[in-house]
Amino acid sequence: MKKLLVANRSEIAVRIFRSANELNLRTVAIYAEEDRFGVHRFKADESYLVGQGKGPVAAYLDIDSIISIAKARDVDMIHPGYGFLSENAQFARACENAGITFVGPNPELLEKMGDKVAAKKAADLAGVPTLPATPSPVSKASDALKWGRKIGFPLIIKAAFGGGGRGMRVVNKEEDLKPMLEEAQGEAERAFGNPAVFLERYIGRAKHLEVQVLGDRYGNVVHLHERDCSVQRRYQKVVEVAPSIGLPAEVVNDLCNAGVELARKIGYDNAGTVEFLLDQDTKEWFFIEMNPRIQVEHTVTEQITGIDIVRSQILVAMEHKLHDQKISIPSQELIARNGCAVQCRVTTEDPEKDFSPDYGKILSYRSAAGFGVRLDGAMGDTGSIITPFYDSLLVKLTTSGPNLSQALDRMHRALREMRIRGVKTNIPFLENVITHKEFVKGNATTRMIDVTPSLFKFKARKDRASKLLSYLGEVIVNGNPQVKGRPRIQTPLPLIVPECKNADLPPNGTRNLLLSLGADKFSQWLRDQKPLMVTDTTLRDAHQSLLAARMRTFDMLEIADFLSKKVSGLFSLEMWGGATYDTCMRFLGECPYERLRSLREKIPNILFQMLLRGSNAVGYANYPDNVVREFVIHSSEAGMDVFRIFDSLNYLPNLKVAMETVVEKTPSLCEAAVCFTGDFTDSNEEKYVLSYYVELAKELEKMGANILAIKDMAGLCHPLAASKLVKTLRNEIGIPIHFHTHDSSGISSSSIIKAVEAGVDVVDLAISSLSGCTSQPNLNSIVHALRNAPRSTGLDVDALNKLSIYWEAVRQFYSPFDTSPPFGSAEVFQHQMPGGQYTNLREQASALGLGKRWPDVVTTYQDCNRLLGDIVKVTPSSKSVGDLAIFLITKGVKPEDLVNLPEETGFPQSVIDLLSGNLGQPKGGWPKAVQKVILGKQKAKKGRPGASAPKMDLKKVRASLIKKIGKQCTEDDLFCSIMYPQVFEEFQDFKKKFGDVSVLPTLAYFHGLENGEEISITIEEGKTLFIKLLHVGEPDEKGIRSITFELNGKARTTLVQDKSVKGDAKAREKADAANEKHIGAPIPAIISSIATSVGKSVSKGDKIAVLEAMKMQTTIYASCDGIIDEIVVGVGDSVESKDLIARIK
Repeated sequence: MKKLLVANRSEIAVRIFRSANELNLRTVAIYAEEDRFGVHRFKADESYLVGQGKGPVAAYLDIDSIISIAKARDVDMIHPGYGFLSENAQFARACENAGITFVGPNPELLEKMGDKVAAKKAADLAGVPTLPATPSPVSKASDALKWGRKIGFPLIIKAAFGGGGRGMRVVNKEEDLKPMLEEAQGEAERAFGNPAVFLERYIGRAKHLEVQVLGDRYGNVVHLHERDCSVQRRYQKVVEVAPSIGLPAEVVNDLCNAGVELARKIGYDNAGTVEFLLDQDTKEWFFIEMNPRIQVEHTVTEQITGIDIVRSQILVAMEHKLHDQKISIPSQELIARNGCAVQCRVTTEDPEKDFSPDYGKILSYRSAAGFGVRLDGAMGDTGSIITPFYDSLLVKLTTSGPNLSQALDRMHRALREMRIRGVKTNIPFLENVITHKEFVKGNATTRMIDVTPSLFKFKARKDRASKLLSYLGEVIVNGNPQVKGRPRIQTPLPLIVPECKNADLPPNGTRNLLLSLGADKFSQWLRDQKPLMVTDTTLRDAHQSLLAARMRTFDMLEIADFLSKKVSGLFSLEMWGGATYDTCMRFLGECPYERLRSLREKIPNILFQMLLRGSNAVGYANYPDNVVREFVIHSSEAGMDVFRIFDSLNYLPNLKVAMETVVEKTPSLCEAAVCFTGDFTDSNEEKYVLSYYVELAKELEKMGANILAIKDMAGLCHPLAASKLVKTLRNEIGIPIHFHTHDSSGISSSSIIKAVEAGVDVVDLAISSLSGCTSQPNLNSIVHALRNAPRSTGLDVDALNKLSIYWEAVRQFYSPFDTSPPFGSAEVFQHQMPGGQYTNLREQASALGLGKRWPDVVTTYQDCNRLLGDIVKVTPSSKSVGDLAIFLITKGVKPEDLVNLPEETGFPQSVIDLLSGNLGQPKGGWPKAVQKVILGKQKAKKGRPGASAPKMDLKKVRASLIKKIGKQCTEDDLFCSIMYPQVFEEFQDFKKKFGDVSVLPTLAYFHGLENGEEISITIEEGKTLFIKLLHVGEPDEKGIRSITFELNGKARTTLVQDKSVKGDAKAREKADAANEKHIGAPIPAIISSIATSVGKSVSKGDKIAVLEAMKMQTTIYASCDGIIDEIVVGVGDSVESKDLIARIK
């Protein structure tokens, strides 16, 4: 059996092995030390290390080593593939001298046609038109300048002994010739072992066409038709088509005949390509070069002709004739031209970063396949390592069809089918090219990529599985900061999701009624109807404070369908706004608007209710009026129906803008709230008497409220007060009354019953397993208690009990945050803290080491409230009181001594904001002495804070945001950013890194997975991921752990930095992009050469270093004048993008 050695690597080596195997030849591979894991090595029958110690590229150029291996292993033939030594006459001659058949043209032909200058002379002799160019290779800058002036600018520099875009530069101006000549020569030397270049006229609007020729050693020559290779980047072909599209038949015939004529004249005896440029403006065509080798794009020709070009090459080298039975090439007129074929080169380059090469480990690789799809690759496999040493080609994807349209449809399908994770690829760019209207029409030129910026507008790749694995890996290794240090939650109770077998649409509910009646008529209906209406607060306020801030959308969506169909008689679901707006982003990695929309989609029939902090919207600062206005409008459009608007000091001017907007600009309901405090049934109460609430209620009705809310945040409205307040307000105002209270005292269920008896229209309650204490009273029990009463709710208690069983199990997941007191207490009537403030303050006190002094904290809170004039305490005013209490305790200052503190005392900012009038004005104003000490020299504001806030230019803010996060910026992004700029920025970074984590089960979100644990994740309708943790590796020298998962049955690895391990490897310093004296690496690469030294003076534009990535060189120039202060890299070092290379002083 004869042996064939391939003096090449990767894709082309594998391609040649396949044809050789079909010819029953034994195959031999060679590999460089750095390429020892290359797939081509394992595809051959034998493989041997070549060019030991010479480097990754030089090894494949080591003629002596290759010949030595071939002789030692009794090799009969050597195929050079393309690139490397494929056009090197010296190599072909070495094969000849060693008695080894070279699969390619003879050495004399290689010398003639491999040298592009000599090839032009041959073309001239054959009567084939050529471009004006240098008659011989150029090396000196002076000679280049002389010829440049003669040829004219623009011109192009080309490597004389190689192709593939290496050593090519377009020179537009005379002054650019010298530096570009140096770059091109250096690149040609490294790629082909010869720095010779030539200069040639450059055609701006050109088509690059090539004719595939095939000759034998008996004088037979045929062409296999033409290819259009016009779509190029950096002179490397990106997409190729066979045959050409839209060219006149006479032009095609002339080109093909010219290719054959040239091959015959020179006695060409193997496969080769004759390349031409067609001037789109003049329709002239010119010979530019002949590639005496197999081409990367030969696959498209094979697809339309049915001829195996590589097989033919080998058989020609074995002395077979083209038209003999063994090769079976038909006569020229019978060579098929069937349909159309397109080839795309999938590379590991990032088109969003100027195609900078990417390298690393392929974490997942899923290939395209099917009818009309051909793949030629080698490195494409899960686990393969892409190194920076070689060409970035990963796989050649070729599709075919009866015409271009079908071939392109198939290509588009194949590109979409590809899944490559771990390294960036140019697939998004290829999709843009093959769908561009000019390409589809066949009008592409060699400058199409340069002049078509739309090709670089990419649809964001979701890469959801990889991002979710990255998140899970991060949590497994480093923990979720929300639960770090706390044991993994045990779940003795099974999670039982209530089933809703009814496939029908949800029955009509209150939202349907609002949409049909409008806000005013709905309000009147609500006032007139008899049954008690209920708001379920379970989706927001029921899980107070820490727990509320961590409750995830995932657990809400699980029962959304059940809610819409089985408890459609609810008045509303409180599920948005207040503290949950920012904590969605801050703690859960979720967008609050996505929560609103996803729940709205599942629950279209029940009113959604939110909490709006007046001029604070959902933040803690006062926003300009136009921001509040637009926020309300956008929230209504996103699906919000009921805006419960309140002010933490009951300062009604702060409600004005939000109320007017809801009433005048949206179809939603305006529910204005009066915050309850004190005890008007106590004869000693002087400030918050019954008439105080009546006056507020009447004023809110005048301001346009559709509903009045009694907002009892601390649960102070005991049964007697509730009955009297509701009865009085019902007699004084004509709008419905909605009662909201907390069960902090343990007796609020009685308050609810008494309010119902007094005629309240709506009450807030929570599902039983999330009710009581700092939450709302028990919804299930109240519904049951009233089931036979005149005002029965009509709600299904069995359905509510199923929900309770579900929430009881879910509550276990949140046990680290479940800090509410386990029982009600009469203490609340003394300290008057809202439930959320209570749990927050207790957590804050514990964190500061004041846990054992909790009674002192409570007493100080009471004293601070009295010191401030006994204010209404609702977020954010309650927080200010708490902050002041903690501040005084930690300072060792008694509240009564506060007025004696010096003006320069640094009080908490929340306290300063409160006393400066940033939250509004309390009833009776602020105590002057206290205000003076806290504000110091700062002047207090008067009146409504929002009135003095300058209008925010939302268009400018949006434009600025687009610059930060890209043109995909939405209205949701705009308002999230305005409300919480820093939180939003961190959320964007989180989302970019980990994607949409809201789809993760809650236990996995907080704790990751245990070994062997499997979860299912629905990432969209009909798409489910199955993820199982297989192994957590030990940290390497850099502290990086390898986490192995099973994703949909296939192993998948993600790498995570273990933050608890201090790695030995020192990270390189990054260049400061804003500092012109810092010179940084533009791409990940290897330092090829350094052109300067420390202490040397440089001018702006002087060469500093040359980087090489995948055989493509990039020169780095000085960014300013100065002296080299430090060079922080050496030749051969690997650098990442933005790594510091040198400093200038």
